[in-house]
Parts: sequence; C-alpha cells; structure tokens
Amino acid sequence: MKYFLWKCVIIATAVVLPIFFFIKENPFDTTSFLSLEEKKMVAWQRARMQINPGRTNHLEIFKDMQKNSEPLKNVNSQILIGDLPKEKKLLTIGISSVQRPQGSYLLDTLQSLFFASSPSEQKHFIVLVHLSDPDPKWLDQILSNISRLLKPYILARQLVVINTPLKSYLPLKNLKKKLNDTSAYVAFRSKQNMDYAFLMNFATNHSDYFLMIEDDVKCAPGFVTQIATILSAWEDKPWVTLEFSQLNFTGKLFRTGDLPRFVHFLLLFYQEMPCDHLISHFFDLLMQKKPIQFFPSLFYHMGNYSSTEGKLNSLKDKEFEENDIGFPINPAASIYTNLQVTNNSVPMNAYSLDKNFFYTKGAEAGNHLTVVLDIPAKVFRVQVLTGSDLKEENQLKEGQVELGYESTYGNNDCDNYTLLGLLVNGILNKQVLSEKSGKKVKCVRLLVTATSPSAIVIRHINLWIK
Repeated sequence: MKYFLWKCVIIATAVVLPIFFFIKENPFDTTSFLSLEEKKMVAWQRARMQINPGRTNHLEIFKDMQKNSEPLKNVNSQILIGDLPKEKKLLTIGISSVQRPQGSYLLDTLQSLFFASSPSEQKHFIVLVHLSDPDPKWLDQILSNISRLLKPYILARQLVVINTPLKSYLPLKNLKKKLNDTSAYVAFRSKQNMDYAFLMNFATNHSDYFLMIEDDVKCAPGFVTQIATILSAWEDKPWVTLEFSQLNFTGKLFRTGDLPRFVHFLLLFYQEMPCDHLISHFFDLLMQKKPIQFFPSLFYHMGNYSSTEGKLNSLKDKEFEENDIGFPINPAASIYTNLQVTNNSVPMNAYSLDKNFFYTKGAEAGNHLTVVLDIPAKVFRVQVLTGSDLKEENQLKEGQVELGYESTYGNNDCDNYTLLGLLVNGILNKQVLSEKSGKKVKCVRLLVTATSPSAIVIRHINLWIK
C-alpha cells in the first residue's frame, strides 16, 4: 500500500513540477499574444505531452513561433462598404473571399444568406466580408457588384466589407513545405490562415457569437433560427466550436470571447497546415475532445472551382448539372400541408437544401404541400422532385405545381393560384414564363390530383429567384 501511495506521489510530481518550471524558467517574449492564463494552459499541455508522447507536439512549435505574433499590432483592416451596427448583435457571419480563376460565387453566397433569412432573423446578425485579394481591378468590380445588388442590406448596417493591406501580412516566401505540397499551395493556405485571422480580429466586438462560412455556399432556409435554438440549449455547456456543416471551415461557430485566442493561434502556426486542420489542435489546446456537429447541415457547397490554382471542384450537385442553371436559393418560408405527417419526418424537409426529404404514408386528391414565402419574390424557375433518389419508387404520379400571389385580404395564404405545370414521372423542372412572371410569388403549392396507393417521398421543392 505504501509503495502504491509513493508511486502516485512521484507521478503527480512529475506532471505538476514541469508546469511551474516552464512558466518560471522559460518566460514568453513580452511581445507574445499569450496572456498569463494562456501561458499556464500551454505549460499544462506540454507537461501532459511529456507523459503521453503520442500526442501531436504542435505546442513545441508554439514557443518557437512567438515572434510571429507581432503583426496584429500593425494590422490596419479598413471598411470599404457599409457601417458597423450601433448595437451588439447575436451573430456575426464572416466570409473571406479571394479572386478565383474561373469566377466568383461570393454574390450568390451573400444573396443566399439574406434570402434564407426572414426580416426578423436579419435583425440579429451582420455579415462581415473580408476581400483579401490585392488585385485592385478585382476589388473595384466586386465592390461595385455588392453595392448594386445588396444596397438595402448595406444601408440597414447588415453588411460590411473590409480589406487588409498586404503590408500587414507575414512573409509568404521560403515557407515550410509539407509532404508533396507545391510552393504555390503552401503560400496560398498560409495566406488564407492570415486572411481568416484578420477577419476574426475585426469581428471580435460586434456580436456574442461568430460564424465562419466560405464564399461558395448556399444556406438552408431559417438557418439563423436553427442556430439560435441550439445556442439556447448549449449556452452554459463547455465548448470551443459548434459545427453546422461538414465542409472544411464552413459552419464553424465560436464565442467571440474565444476569437482572440484563435487569431493568435492562426498567426503563430500560419505556415504549418490549412486552417481546418489547425482547428483540431486548437480544440486540444482548450480541452474540447472532439468536434461537436449538428445535422442536417445548414450550409452546402455550390462552387465548381477551387480558389487555388484553378482546380476543378467536384462537389457540384448532380441535380443541377444538366441545364447548368446554378443552385437554388430557397428564401425563408413557412410550410403548410394536410398530408399525413409521421413522427420522423417533417414538411420543412422538402424545402431544405440538404439531402433530407418529407415522407408521407399516403395521399388523396386535394392534399397539398404549400410553401409560403416570408417575403414575396420574383421566382423564375421551380423544381419539384418526388420519389426515391436511387430508385423510381414512392413518386407522386398524379400531381401539379401552382404559383400563388399575395392575398388581397393580407392573410398568410394566397389567392389567384395559376398552374405552372404537371408532374411527369414524379418531377417538375420548369421556368416561369407566364404573363404573371413579373409579379412576385408568395406561394408555391404542390397539389395531389389523384389518390396515391402507396407512400410518397417529396424530396425537394427548389426555387430560383431574381
């Protein structure tokens, strides 16, 4: 028994003493970003790794790269468009964007953010865009397009665009090469880490939470409400990042109080690895054992080309390849139906932009599923997909799609529905060409015209709007 107690004392001493020795005998440079609390955290991590050598020893590099903390003192990010809100918001949505060889998706992403949010949701967030490409011609063109297409959101202080001069960046030459990475790719991802760091540094004081997304995604309708609901449940729980997408760095949510630490971490390790890999080490530093992910995803990839070296990105959804019409932007809406709802399936699944679907055990003539937009919009194409994605089963064989316009009585429903088209093999994919196409659509109704003998899967109701 005595031997066991002495063994415990020796192990405890071996763990604890290096912490105090490291703080006392190896003080950090006074220019370091680290606070005393962070120094203790690093020391604790180093002591843990001494008794667990299998851990990635990224904190060894932490001390060696302190000198790279200096740039934040000289950062001069400038507002190019918009004004910051006068009061603190719930959420800042951050996007960093550079020039792509095959064209930009940024405008589509920005439109998706606002179109997928109701006016009440928009009051709770701001969008912060960091244009981080130094090409003045590209900057002028993008700024002009944003100012023209998104003017209402700029005037409402809901959209702010910034830029950080190149003189604020760390060196991008003679960087460390990993595996078979080319010098160009190492420079790209190293600069990208700094792009993200400067964006987050600017975002620190304007909201309670910060959500990072990339510049080539589409957003699920009502994503703000879904995030706010999860935050209310997780407010008092320990976490570093909550994840609302499986795409690289998209959908990562931080408390803004944690941003300064992550900014420092990105700048210190900027040339080591891509940001989405670095974040796993940041989790380890702050004791989050594994990612905390929520499904379904709220953000989905829309781009065809990578932002580096003109590489083709193969993530394009096959349902939109045939006519190359781009991706749908489903505006915020409510869903109403008199179809039978099961416990495991909800009508909103049919309107989401992910791979979820709405399942109903049967349908009779006169049943409907109706999308009622929060704000009427100019719809120029509608796509309705029913049945299994893999097999031609559970299709709605007898049905039609109708468009409705604002009710003269001001209620949530529509009057004066007009026929857009009939389902063929459970599918409708049609451009809006009627004489009323200039009017704003408020309702899209899928109407069952004959009783179905089997269950039905409504996979997607997709809208394209101007």
